[in-house]
Amino acid sequence: MGWSQKSVFVLEVDESVPATEGDSACIVGLHSRGSYSLSMVHLSELQFLTFLCLLLLQDAIRTLSALQTDASALEMQEQTRICPQLKLQAMRGFLERVGITAEDLDHLNIIHVAGTKGKGSTCAFTERILRGYGYLPPHLVEVRERIRINGQPIGKELFTKYFWQVYRRLEDTKDTHGGTMPLCFPFLTVLAFHVFIQEKVGVVILEVGIGGAYDCTNIIKRPWVCGIASLDIDHTEILGDTIAKIAWHKGGIFKPGVPAFTVQQPEDGLAVLRDRAELIRCPLRVCPELEDYQADCGPLHLGLAGKHQHFNASLALQLSHTWLQRRCLPESLTSTSVENAGLLQLTFFKPSPIMVKGLADTQWPGRTQILKHGAVTFFLDGAHTMRSIQACAAWFRETSAQHQKNARLSQQKTGCNAQWVGSNKGHSCSPRTACSRSLKRKETPWSFPCTQSYLQWITQGREAVLLCDAAEIHVLTTGSLYLVGGCCPVSSS
Repeated sequence: MGWSQKSVFVLEVDESVPATEGDSACIVGLHSRGSYSLSMVHLSELQFLTFLCLLLLQDAIRTLSALQTDASALEMQEQTRICPQLKLQAMRGFLERVGITAEDLDHLNIIHVAGTKGKGSTCAFTERILRGYGYLPPHLVEVRERIRINGQPIGKELFTKYFWQVYRRLEDTKDTHGGTMPLCFPFLTVLAFHVFIQEKVGVVILEVGIGGAYDCTNIIKRPWVCGIASLDIDHTEILGDTIAKIAWHKGGIFKPGVPAFTVQQPEDGLAVLRDRAELIRCPLRVCPELEDYQADCGPLHLGLAGKHQHFNASLALQLSHTWLQRRCLPESLTSTSVENAGLLQLTFFKPSPIMVKGLADTQWPGRTQILKHGAVTFFLDGAHTMRSIQACAAWFRETSAQHQKNARLSQQKTGCNAQWVGSNKGHSCSPRTACSRSLKRKETPWSFPCTQSYLQWITQGREAVLLCDAAEIHVLTTGSLYLVGGCCPVSSS
């Protein structure tokens, strides 16, 4: 049983308390980080175990959060800013302390995906396609969403079990390694590898955290295929302030002889990726437009809305097709010569019915997601760069107008359609309305202390004149996956 040193759980059976047959009458005492509660409860064996698992899960999440403020971890973070190569060196040490070898990672049949924007959606498309073939895996609402098996977040029991296995091994060995413990994301990466190895998954779709070359996921040596989604300006303090500098980091996931694919990129970014591929001796190909694929069913339809998803879907088709080739015809790809490196000509293929269905069935929370709550429709998208915000705005403009049109047709009334744009800059919200009278004047932004406050206001209060007569209210939340994640529980409940 894994207990944090900062939390103690005491459960004692009190025989003096009458209980029904099969129940345990327990005095449950919980002391965790300074808080203490004591209560008398009757628990069946199943209820007792469920309650115990819940306590362990809560303590695991608190312990995980504490890693973000661990002094030794913060000191290491500062060192890796100066010398980023130390991040991979530290990652190797963490894996060794947990008992994971490079050979263990080689057997995970990894698809490695980097990119500034679109890599999460690309992973979702790829996962859905491969799941259709029977193979199989920065969370929104729960940390368990970061680790998925068969398309679903890992169960609470498994998460708790494996969390404490990994944490105990790192905690027990930290004194002989300078007292070092990983920060949150490196810990979750180690945990994910441990989970996938223990659960014997058939394929791992691994999404890079930040950059690529020095990201802790780049500890792997033999992925089956690599992908680079769209490049954009982001994390400039770490990756640089130009597309070319950022492309250098993204191209760091290329491996000798391992096929790699990228979507259409800005000219300077593609040039850097090509040079990186040649230097590393990696065969790199540029994905075609989605419209160039010839499927028996006609044009391909995507489960994720937005024109920008076409690039991600095309990349997912190439990644899954290449992975399946190696799985079914190992000799066709394992014999790839490093002489065939750099930017190569792409070979076209016809998507199978399973691929077509996979693209259409893909869902990814927080990406062009629409949730209905009474008269309020929430439009959620985790866009956080200039270009992705522009793509999000285009999606919202088109989709919101269609929803408004449908509402008018079904309700036979027109009314004011109010649109709210949520921002992660202090959680301020700027009201906009489709009524011409409101468009002609500048509105004063309203600020709320947290996401929960403005969501409760928009769904319950609406005392403002702007919203009280609205037949339909559209709320666009974008700018950060953290902000979108904060909206998901409220907007879906």
